[in-house]
Amino acid sequence: MPISPIAPVQGVMPTNYLAGAAAVPGTDGSAFAASLTGAVDNIQQLQSTSNQLAVSAVTGNLDDIHNATIAATRAQVTLELVAAVRNKGVDAFNEIMRMQA
Repeated sequence: MPISPIAPVQGVMPTNYLAGAAAVPGTDGSAFAASLTGAVDNIQQLQSTSNQLAVSAVTGNLDDIHNATIAATRAQVTLELVAAVRNKGVDAFNEIMRMQA
C-alpha cells in the first residue's frame, strides 16, 4: 500500500504568510483572528475524525489501523502547534505589558 503525503494543516497559517507584509490587507488583526479561528475549527475536525476512527478500531469495524494512528497523530501535532502559538502570544502580551509599566 503506497504512503500518501500528509496534507498541510488548513487554517493554521494564513495563505499570504510568505507573500510579505505588503500583501496583508489591514493591521486590525482580523486576518490573525481568522487564522486562529480556522485553526481551532480544524483541530475540532481532526479530533472528531480521530475519535470516530478510534471507536471504529476498538469495535473491529476498521480495516486499516494506520488511518486511526495517522488521524490521532495529526490531531495531536496540530493541538501542540496551536498551544505553542497561544503560549507565544501570551508571552508577547506579557512582555508588552511589562514594557508599559
